[in-house]
Amino acid sequence: MFLRRLLHTASFKSSLICVAIATLVLSGCATDARTGGLTGAGLGAIVGQAIGNDTKSTLIGAGVGAGLGYIIGNERDKKEAARQSPRTYNYPENDVLEGTRWNVVSVNPKSKRQFDSMIVEFKSGGRVSTITTESGGYVTSTDEQYRIVGDTLVVNKPDYVINAKFKRSGNQLILSAEEFSAVLEKI
Repeated sequence: MFLRRLLHTASFKSSLICVAIATLVLSGCATDARTGGLTGAGLGAIVGQAIGNDTKSTLIGAGVGAGLGYIIGNERDKKEAARQSPRTYNYPENDVLEGTRWNVVSVNPKSKRQFDSMIVEFKSGGRVSTITTESGGYVTSTDEQYRIVGDTLVVNKPDYVINAKFKRSGNQLILSAEEFSAVLEKI
């Protein structure tokens, strides 16, 4: 009985039209957060109208639905971004170091963290990984992006960028940055 009465109200029909229009607009949404916000607004409007049977309830339902839909969609966007990371970039200049492995021989000034060994590997797609064995046997690994611009090696993550001049001399790679200098030997 309630459902039949709901289906024949003018407010419900207008809410249904709004949902249909929102569905058409959804195809233009670039993110799950936006899609979730629109979908949540439409469904929230329907639920609000069904519960309160007035404009105020419809608007409250649309607002709450939009917020919840956005939050859920945003979490899906974050998971998708994490799944796709790390991104790879191809810079022709990277061929100079790509596919090489190096042992860090010295760092000046000396690192605050003492290490027994540090291996740096330049991979394809603009990725560089560093495996550090600290005194006491603790092993850490980092994965960063890199690119070469002229005689500068640029290494970065979202929260920092290191620009170091580099020079290859025989089996050595010599790095010089504002904060440090280092000598690496090819493995």
